[in-house]
Amino acid sequence: MSTRPAGNSAHAARTTRKQGLFRRALQSKRTVVGLVLSLAVLAVAFLGPYLAPHSATEFVAAPFSPAGIGGPFGTDNLGRDVLSRFLAGGQTLMILAIIATALGVGLGALVGVLAAYRRGWLDELLMRAGDVALAFPQIVLALLFLSIIGPELWLLVLMVGFGHLPRVARVVRGAALSVVERDFVKAAESVGIPRWRIMIGEIVPNISSTLAVEFGLRLTYSIGLVAGLSFLGLGMQPPAADWGLMINENRIALTISPWSVALPVIAIALLTVGTNLVTDGLAKASIGSDKGVTV
Repeated sequence: MSTRPAGNSAHAARTTRKQGLFRRALQSKRTVVGLVLSLAVLAVAFLGPYLAPHSATEFVAAPFSPAGIGGPFGTDNLGRDVLSRFLAGGQTLMILAIIATALGVGLGALVGVLAAYRRGWLDELLMRAGDVALAFPQIVLALLFLSIIGPELWLLVLMVGFGHLPRVARVVRGAALSVVERDFVKAAESVGIPRWRIMIGEIVPNISSTLAVEFGLRLTYSIGLVAGLSFLGLGMQPPAADWGLMINENRIALTISPWSVALPVIAIALLTVGTNLVTDGLAKASIGSDKGVTV
């Protein structure tokens, strides 16, 4: 007897469950507000470079000119338009944060699912190695390697991504432990389906809500960490436009030219709040979704 209809039925059930999860999340006002805030900041970050009135490196007036002389928000420490640098400064930050988050969540999910499915000595080895990694603050490891090798963007992405790995792995392992004992996993094993296909095709889709929440949560950490490292001079380098770099360059004149610091701070804060609201909505929606048995 062919198993294709059953497979199609399981796939349809998982798809329906995912759609129901997002519909339930969107019924919450906090999710809608978070989505609006997040999309607004992301739109500024990705469309801003094309809307900036000046080049991010163009000198338009005297340093720290007030609003209205060098532009609607004045000029920065070198006389560049604050609005133009703000509009051009978010794109690279977002790209680096998204790549680092995808790397960390992807590898963490792989380790967590593998530990939950194989159990035994491999589970112990992976989790204890994660405990050792968690003993070191994420920013300390990033500072160490970036100080030794230099402010390379690829290294920045790797350090931020690998910093998420043990935390994501622990959460994913906890979510996957209940899935690996379900009947559909045992049935797949009984017909000789390779273990890697069971993990990818049966276990991962059933913890997708956990992965979505983890991605949103880790993205907020990535944005803050990437911006913080740029503030410390270990991310984007002058004269590039970057929100973290803008805060560092103009903090000395916060009282006379606040917008050069306030704009990137507000944008990062709004995106952090928005992303947290969305992930909170997804987490609450997944509670009811996970109570049902998925096949």
